[in-house]
Amino acid sequence: MKNEMWSGRFSELSDELLQKFNASLDIDKILFKEDISGSIAHARMLESCGILKKEELDDIIKGLNQIQDEIEQGEFIFDIKNEDIHMAIEKRLSEIIGAETGGKLHTARSRNDQVATDFKLFVKKSNTELIFLLKELIETIISYAKEHKMTIMPSFTHLQHAQPVSFSFYILTYAFMFMRDIRRLQNGLELADYSPLGSCACAGTSYQTDRKLSAQMLGFKDIMLNAMDGVSDRDFALDLLYNIAVIFTHTSRLCEEMILFSSSEFNFLTINDSFSTGSSIMPQKRNPDVCELIRGKTGRVYGNLVSLLTTMKALPLAYNKDMQEDKEGLFDSVKTARESLIILNAMLKKIQINKENMLQACKKGHLLATDLADYLVREKNIPFRKAHFIVGDLVAQAEKKGIDISQIEDLAQFNPIFDKEAVKLLSFENSLNSKQSEGSSSKISAEKQIQFLEQFLDSL
Repeated sequence: MKNEMWSGRFSELSDELLQKFNASLDIDKILFKEDISGSIAHARMLESCGILKKEELDDIIKGLNQIQDEIEQGEFIFDIKNEDIHMAIEKRLSEIIGAETGGKLHTARSRNDQVATDFKLFVKKSNTELIFLLKELIETIISYAKEHKMTIMPSFTHLQHAQPVSFSFYILTYAFMFMRDIRRLQNGLELADYSPLGSCACAGTSYQTDRKLSAQMLGFKDIMLNAMDGVSDRDFALDLLYNIAVIFTHTSRLCEEMILFSSSEFNFLTINDSFSTGSSIMPQKRNPDVCELIRGKTGRVYGNLVSLLTTMKALPLAYNKDMQEDKEGLFDSVKTARESLIILNAMLKKIQINKENMLQACKKGHLLATDLADYLVREKNIPFRKAHFIVGDLVAQAEKKGIDISQIEDLAQFNPIFDKEAVKLLSFENSLNSKQSEGSSSKISAEKQIQFLEQFLDSL
């Protein structure tokens, strides 16, 4: 069967293998709403410029709305011979309103700019959806931060006990990561806010059109000023893929710590049964599958980013069929991100914080050592490096006795340089709230961080 779109040029029939290999309909049919809205805006623009008659515009809009209803109701027949969603809709439109009027819709545009416009509209919508989901996730984190300002836990460097912090301070770290993710998505949204519609194949059109009008109707800030750039650009897709990859960098870190902290070795928190699974052989198991799946899907979204980067590398201007490979990975990453953020937020809302276990863990690893070193610098005017050595020696002596320095009642027995005031430092609450620098672990600082994040969310 000949392809009707280019049958005027070709005398030979398209091989059936080529038709299947060339088609993208199974993938890009997800863009039907974007394609219909883009076509309506284009038709309105053509009518305003005198290229379409008013009655032709009315017929086109009526036909496109009918097609959208057919697709949404599952009545539309997707035929691979139509190659992609754009041709499938155009062919159906001609069936509904006649080829004479239906064929006029494609005046002053190419599939190249049509595809780029539909794809960019989808990317803009996806950016907005992910911003909303991240906002909800931050709100959940803030609710825990407000409740646990004085729930003390060990922090870690090199996965070794470091200093005492609050669970509030710890979990707020992820809120700031997700805040930056929102800002990246906002930046991507800004960069994507320029319409390629009307760029045609690569050089524009000889018709007197109004690209700014169609851009405005589609909600774009402005138009892309270079037609060849308009059809060649996929930066907006790469931006979204990169931003999703960074989101998963952050969610994978959070999930990894949820896995660790819910294990028997830590038992800092308990993941609710409704978000856990069991074992086929071990009756006692409660597996953190949500966290493991999100951690695993991180490699998947990384791969989608690298795939499109590789496709676009060294690609000559303007449009090339290689660029048909731009959508499947992005659709997958968006779907994966959307589903993962929703279930991660739902899981977090139901975790149980085991305060006593966190506090007991602080009594291992000599978490108060830095407080003692700072005391020697501040009160005894000892250089920090020397203070570091003195406290290090104290830790070594305590370990020989099998105790943590937080259990020492008389520091002078270990080193006479310590007086009775130094013993008062051996308090986790004191350590937590003694921090005075901006962004520190103190309760006052955590409250400021919460306030900052809430103001950020209110600005969205």
